[in-house]
Amino acid sequence: MKAWLLKDFGLENLELGEVLTPTPLPGELLIKVGAVSLNFRDKAIVDGIYEPHLVPKNLIPVSDAAGTVVAVGAGVTRFQVGDRVNSHLYSRWIDGEPGPDEPAYCFGMPLPGGLAEYMIIHEDSAVRAPAGMSDEEASTLPIAALTAWYSLMDVGHLQPGQTVLVQGTGGVSIFAAQIAAAHGARVIATSSNNANLDKVKALGVNEGINYRIFPDWEKKVLELTAGKGVDVTIDVAGGNGLNKSVLATKAAGVIAQVGFLTGQTAQLQLMPLIFRQTTIRGIAVAPRTSFDRMNPFLDQHGIRPVIDKVYAFDEAVQAYEHLARGPFGKVVIKVAD
Repeated sequence: MKAWLLKDFGLENLELGEVLTPTPLPGELLIKVGAVSLNFRDKAIVDGIYEPHLVPKNLIPVSDAAGTVVAVGAGVTRFQVGDRVNSHLYSRWIDGEPGPDEPAYCFGMPLPGGLAEYMIIHEDSAVRAPAGMSDEEASTLPIAALTAWYSLMDVGHLQPGQTVLVQGTGGVSIFAAQIAAAHGARVIATSSNNANLDKVKALGVNEGINYRIFPDWEKKVLELTAGKGVDVTIDVAGGNGLNKSVLATKAAGVIAQVGFLTGQTAQLQLMPLIFRQTTIRGIAVAPRTSFDRMNPFLDQHGIRPVIDKVYAFDEAVQAYEHLARGPFGKVVIKVAD
């Protein structure tokens, strides 16, 4: 089969080649990949800044895929040939709290990912793709949508009428805005681009803050919430901006730390954190059962993924370059014709 292989760190070392098509073992599904979507994690792996010591040679990258079951191993009962399924990043995290070694079983690193014509997914890890979504749309769900869902619903225990802050207009943030708005919450978004703020308002965001115009954006958030702050903050930036998130979040509120776009380290100011009694929760996607709960919600509320551009399979490098520029929504690679 054709597959993109990471020969060494750096996008110039991502090469299209051929490898043996895998054969499903007992309990496994062979998936004909229809499409994959890119996340910042995928870029960080290629760039060599995401656990580089764990990246195997000739890795098939990209964790998030949607496709069709074309063969099954012995004993498979959850799916059959012809079913459309999603991959799930943490292939062994099925329910409850994560185990200490979940990252050792992630698709797209260290396990082979979906940037290939076929991939193996264990039946316990696979999730039935929404019937109303194309493979391109469904491929956006495993990290971006699920991270947003888990942060808001399972960790933030979001209630209708509460307020959510989302940072930027990338995949996780847009899904968080869509899910929160559909759940009856008020949504505030930050961005450096007024045009993007206008676009997310069309998706249910109530107020937008341009942090180029308002560098002390946390003060603007407090102004919009009568000094209270938001109930749940989706922080995708990381770095020292985490201190602003603390100030923008209500006393005893929740910050879901889902990203590190501006840095993997932060000098945290402890006194505001202590006095505001803020919960900062690191989010590394979610268990599969959360994915199972999310898809019916998306169907019920008619939530459609926002895709910036779909690239052809042989345009994977251009897709990564688009991701680096900062898309509005998701960047997708169509694998099967």
